[in-house]
Amino acid sequence: MKILLVEDEPSVAAFLHQGLTEQDYTVDLAADGLLGLRRAQSTLYDCLILDQMLPGLSGLEVCRQVRAHDPGVPILMLTALGETDDKIRGLDAGADDYLVKPFAFTELLARIRALVRRRTEAPAPAAVLRLADLSLDPATKRVERAGQPLTLTAREFALLEYLLRHQGHVVSRADLLEHVWDLSFDTGSNVIDVYINFLRKKLDKGFEPKLIHTLVGMGYSLRING
Repeated sequence: MKILLVEDEPSVAAFLHQGLTEQDYTVDLAADGLLGLRRAQSTLYDCLILDQMLPGLSGLEVCRQVRAHDPGVPILMLTALGETDDKIRGLDAGADDYLVKPFAFTELLARIRALVRRRTEAPAPAAVLRLADLSLDPATKRVERAGQPLTLTAREFALLEYLLRHQGHVVSRADLLEHVWDLSFDTGSNVIDVYINFLRKKLDKGFEPKLIHTLVGMGYSLRING
């Protein structure tokens, strides 16, 4: 497998390059955002590892442009910025996963494997998913409620799609971390709760019946009746 590592700290880049190479990955290095973007747009990679704070072009902007160029390539963002808002910015830019420095190398390997496995095992696009007057089309990425289009970020769309595929069931925060965010990247994070609130405002505000329900201590459920 071929990985693009975009990291401007020489010691970190050298450590990751050596460790990944020893795991039989082929690794290309880029020390700034502009070079990283050029390589990502000219070469097919199995996974991208991006530092968020890069010279030339930020990791967030690299992520956005790479995602526009190749919607399916797995992107793992590495950064020292660990606040919830920082994670949300990274995920909204198109990152599939988010790992805060310092981190265990074994965890990085596990996340790479999970991201690549998810891509290779991705099912064919399904038919339109529906609940009440809500519809979600996995192929066109279009979401409507009562005939009105809803504008969702990529992460909000993935979260809603998972809830729709499990409508009527209670899904735990652990379920969402594993299946929407790939791994339990931060079990103490409130990112799940933040995104549920984002989705609830767009999906339920001004509409009836309310579809997103919180079950205290258990998780969330997408259904018509609370």
